[in-house]
Amino acid sequence: MGRRAEPPSRANPSTHSRPAARSTPSAHFDPRLVPDRERPGCWYVRVGDTDQSYIDPSDPTWLEFDYVQRVADLIDFLAEPGRRLRVVHIGGGGLTLPRYVAATRPTSAQLVFEPDASLTEAVRAVAPLPRLSGVKVRARPGREGLAELAAASADLVVVDAFSGSQTPAELTSRQWFADVARVAGPTGHLSLNLTGQAPFQHARRVVAGVMAGFGAAALAVEPSTLKGRRFGNLVVSAGPALPLDQLARRAARSPWPYRLLSGTELSGWLAGAQPFDDADAEPSPAPPPGLTRFR
Repeated sequence: MGRRAEPPSRANPSTHSRPAARSTPSAHFDPRLVPDRERPGCWYVRVGDTDQSYIDPSDPTWLEFDYVQRVADLIDFLAEPGRRLRVVHIGGGGLTLPRYVAATRPTSAQLVFEPDASLTEAVRAVAPLPRLSGVKVRARPGREGLAELAAASADLVVVDAFSGSQTPAELTSRQWFADVARVAGPTGHLSLNLTGQAPFQHARRVVAGVMAGFGAAALAVEPSTLKGRRFGNLVVSAGPALPLDQLARRAARSPWPYRLLSGTELSGWLAGAQPFDDADAEPSPAPPPGLTRFR
């Protein structure tokens, strides 16, 4: 959905040229893996009419979708390259962010909850995880898996989980975000990808749930989405001492800028919305008909 992400010199300052990945014909057996015709050897993960992930087997630091770059911004400001992180991913898709963390912070310990084992198998056939990557993938629903983790066992929890083109209802409630906050502990953080469109009734309630669990939060969103012109991504960051100035500058300088809402501006956007409870939680709105790319 939206546009291609930043060119190499902007998305990753250390990457100034990037050869096309080698073709992997054996991946054609799974229809959810759609080759990028502009870059042989790279793949979209497409579920129904939704492009959910992008895989560049030759360069795990290339982040094709804009919203993924916003998540990487938080990672980069929380921990300098090479520093070990403990990361839990709710939703695996193409394993884009686990590969990014493994490439930039090689000693990190990462746990991915992706219930679709066949998708994980297909993705790993295209782009096997490196030996000693530190990435473990569990074929379990995210809420079920997270509930079994110890308190304060993650530096970062990334929630980017979709059933088709919608976030499952069980990943939108205040009880869910309370458990995420438990696993993140007093020093950990959350990065959450939402999708929606003005007037944002659903997204506001989800962000209210994040704030109930974590307190402070920030919301990155494209101006065109914020103004109601298009269905788009909303990337929520939460946790202590968020690097708001750095996140805002990085988002504003991207070729397709995002705005960062925090503090009183975010409170105004929430407009008094109350969090979902488990009893009334709803999946996120479906995107408009047609091919959708979560960017």
